[in-house]
Amino acid sequence: MSAVAIKGWCPGALRPMQSGDGLVVRIRPRGGRLDAMQAARIAELAARYGNGLIDLTSRANLQIRGVSEEGYPALIDGLAGLGLLDADRDTEARRNVLVTPFWTTEDDTRSLAAELEQALAGASLDLPTKFGFAIDDGSERVLAGASADIRIERACNGGLLVRADGAQVGLSVTRSEAVQVALALAEWFIASGGASGEKRRMAAHLTAGASLPEPLRGDAAPVARSANPVPGLTPTGAMVGVAFGQMPYQTLGHLATCAQALRMTPWRMMLAEGIHEMPRGADLVIDPDDPALRVIACSGAPRCGEAHADTRALASALASFIPAGARLHVSGCAKGCAQSGAADVTLVASRKGFDLIRRGTTRDAPVARGLSSSYLVANPSLLSGGD
Repeated sequence: MSAVAIKGWCPGALRPMQSGDGLVVRIRPRGGRLDAMQAARIAELAARYGNGLIDLTSRANLQIRGVSEEGYPALIDGLAGLGLLDADRDTEARRNVLVTPFWTTEDDTRSLAAELEQALAGASLDLPTKFGFAIDDGSERVLAGASADIRIERACNGGLLVRADGAQVGLSVTRSEAVQVALALAEWFIASGGASGEKRRMAAHLTAGASLPEPLRGDAAPVARSANPVPGLTPTGAMVGVAFGQMPYQTLGHLATCAQALRMTPWRMMLAEGIHEMPRGADLVIDPDDPALRVIACSGAPRCGEAHADTRALASALASFIPAGARLHVSGCAKGCAQSGAADVTLVASRKGFDLIRRGTTRDAPVARGLSSSYLVANPSLLSGGD
C-alpha cells in the first residue's frame, strides 16, 4: 500500500482527505447500492479503524470518518475485500455516477449504471473531480435537483435522452447509444475548454457561452421533475434519513440486519430494500415532517479544520423555525461542501461570526454579517426576513 494521499476537493477511498477528526475515506457504492453484507462490514470497519461516524453525502456516497494514517491500510484492505475499490485513483475519481434509487429489476437503470461505470473505468477522460453523471430514467426525474453534469433521463415520448446539465432539452438515444453519447459529451466538455474554466462544470460552461456541437444537440424534452423524496414506505422498501447525513456505525449495522440491500441517495437518505415497516431508531429520520429534513449542515468544527464554528449545534437549534418546504444551509466556511446550490437561507461561518444569505449560495452576497450563534437562536425571525 502506497503512502496516504491527502489532497483533492472530493475525497475517495484511494485518495482520502485530512479533516479535523482524522482521515475522511469516501466509498462509492457501485450502482449506488450496497448489499447487506457489504453494509454490515462497512459498519464494522468504521468502528475498528475510524471514530465510528459515517457520513451520507450529497453524491450518494458514504464516508468513514476519523481514520488514522496507521489504520488506513487495513481499512483499504477491508474495502478491497468487499469489491468497493477501483483500480487506481484516477479511475475512482471518474466513477462519479448518481443512480435513481427507485429502479426495478425490469428497467434499464442497473445495466446502464454498470455499463457507464465500466466505460468510465476504461476511458482516459481528465475530468474535474466534481464532474458527474446521473442516471435518472424513471417516469419522473428524481435527481433533477442533485449535482450532475451529464444526465441520462426519460424523454416525454417514453424513450431515453442524454442531456447536458444546463440545457433544457437533450438528444434522443436508443438504449445501446446512451452511454457512448454521454461519454461523447464529456469528451466535448474537455475539448471545448470546460475542464480548465473557473467553474469546471457543464452548466457553467454553457452559461459562459459554450455551444453544444450539432451531433450532441437535440430537442427531446425530459419528463417532469418529481417532488423531493421524503422518508416513508415505497414499493421497494423503506426510505429513511439520518440527521445532517451522519450516523453512528451501529445505525448502518442495524439496517444491514433487516434490509436486503441499501440504495444510496443524494438526499442524506437510504432506501432499505425489502422492508415493509418503517424501522425505528434514535438516529433515524422516519417522519416526513421532521424539521431535521429542512436543514443542511456540514461537519463543522471541530470535525473539520476549515470550519469556523460548530454548524450542527446551530442547525439543530434552528431547525424547528424553518417552515415546511424551505431549506436552511449552515456552512462552516465559504466552500459550501454540504451543498453547492442555493437554499432559502444560508448561514456561512467566518472568524467574525455568521453571514446570512437569502435565496443564494455560500458564494453570494450576504444581507447581514458577523451574527453570533446565540444571537441567531435568540432571534429566529431573521431567518424569515423578520426584524
